[in-house]
Amino acid sequence: MSETRGIGRRQVLGIGGALGLLGTTGLITAAGLARRPASTGDQLRSGVPLPPAFQVPLPLPSVLKPVSTKGGVDRYEITQREASLEILPGVSTPMWTYGGTFPGPTIEARRGRPVVVTHHNELPVPTVVHLHGGRTPAASDGYPTDLVLPKDWQDPAAQPSHGMSGMHGMGGMQDPKAVVTRLTREYTFPMDQRPTLLWYHDHRMDFTAPAIWRGLAGLHIVRDDAEDSLGLPSGPRELPLMIADRAFDDHGGLRYPSLDPGLREQPGVREAYLAGVFGDVILVNGAPWPVHEVDAARHRLRVLNASNARHYDLEAVTDDGRRLPLVQVGADQGLLASPVTLRSLPIGPAERYDVVVDFTGVPIGGRVRILNRLGEGRTRDVMAFRVARKAADPSRVPRVLAHDLPAWRRSDAVRTRDFSFRAGRMNGGHGWLINGLPFDPARSDVTTRLGDVEVWRLIADVHHPVHLHMVGFNVLSRGGAKPLAHDAGLKDTVSLRPGESAEIITRFDGYRGRYLFHCHNAEHEDMGMMANLDVI
Repeated sequence: MSETRGIGRRQVLGIGGALGLLGTTGLITAAGLARRPASTGDQLRSGVPLPPAFQVPLPLPSVLKPVSTKGGVDRYEITQREASLEILPGVSTPMWTYGGTFPGPTIEARRGRPVVVTHHNELPVPTVVHLHGGRTPAASDGYPTDLVLPKDWQDPAAQPSHGMSGMHGMGGMQDPKAVVTRLTREYTFPMDQRPTLLWYHDHRMDFTAPAIWRGLAGLHIVRDDAEDSLGLPSGPRELPLMIADRAFDDHGGLRYPSLDPGLREQPGVREAYLAGVFGDVILVNGAPWPVHEVDAARHRLRVLNASNARHYDLEAVTDDGRRLPLVQVGADQGLLASPVTLRSLPIGPAERYDVVVDFTGVPIGGRVRILNRLGEGRTRDVMAFRVARKAADPSRVPRVLAHDLPAWRRSDAVRTRDFSFRAGRMNGGHGWLINGLPFDPARSDVTTRLGDVEVWRLIADVHHPVHLHMVGFNVLSRGGAKPLAHDAGLKDTVSLRPGESAEIITRFDGYRGRYLFHCHNAEHEDMGMMANLDVI
């Protein structure tokens, strides 16, 4: 891809409004708005009464048991199906689920031990499963047209493809016709990667955002012996936290502004939400503003932002106004070399952070609230911890966490590429583009050789969390300056702020095949902000 002049747009921040195209002044406007503590998108309002904060207990996602462990391979089965769940107390909400729960069941894997997951689709539309952050062969990466079809799906080639007909670029599939009759799909994950928190979600072309919103998301944790030996908080003191916002209609169903509520033909959302969809309810592990009892001890929080578009800046605050340190020990792709202490934690859509919070100094009966500094009204609250008892704490946070992080240098790079992430015109309407182009599964956008090291320079008009499939990367700079403190470690998603540029460096050392890179604002992704990455 060569750098092209993108089209800026009027910032849509919380207050809403239609997507506005501003010509060449848009990026300057966005840069000025970068100083505002807000996010790109507009907020839906729930029609059903909402519960008070910090009363619903925090649920912990169930851990899926393998159906077989023979031959050194852990095999799992998951059925994608509709279910009615109690998300708000006393209210039944129809959802699309992995295995009947939201979040879906957690898969616990060991480094180097392969995992095979067979997905059965009992939903009314095609689906695609992507293991976000996985070092995965292309055939199992979840390319947007590698569909798992429902039983009675008619004419799968009729799915809209940004104005194109047919299915193309099948992400490692040798026979594109195979998609027509596939009711189940087997995904193979070698698990040859650092221990970390991954997540799996739907990645169907043009309809990723509403499918995730309806419930198609779950956690996948990779562990190894080296991490286990560090002495970090574990067992009940290691908590996975999937944070996501949603809105509910007058009957308790999920509210989402799809142009086609059946998610069958016409992709996209109503005009006011083209920049991204916010909900007015903050869920953690599928519960609204939950509370969790903890010991007066260190706890390891494995945090995922699974929101479609909402950004957070998280802080841990006691009832007397004291802010507890957040000790970051890991990023998207695993442990840092050494801990980083933060006062607050910015986290964009699809990013994961591994932090340790010490509740030792909080009085018994005291409360620590997790707040979002970017929120307003009820979206400022996220969840709370109540310190229930004193307890022994054998855990520690070592000064050295990992020795296996890559040490790529600029001089190692065989090439540097430039990418702009900006609003623009697509098929006569509004879209979100990479280097001026909307996604086309038939086009090769970037071709690199297996083993090549590259530097990518990224620039944004508004908030864009940029995600690369299959590889991790290091952040070299932001805006020509040093990376931010929370940019440490190996990442697979970097959250660009309005008007911001960043440089990343990576080595394409996983597998050959067709992969993707895209904005993980799910509405932007569905509206064209995605490109092909071919590793040869």
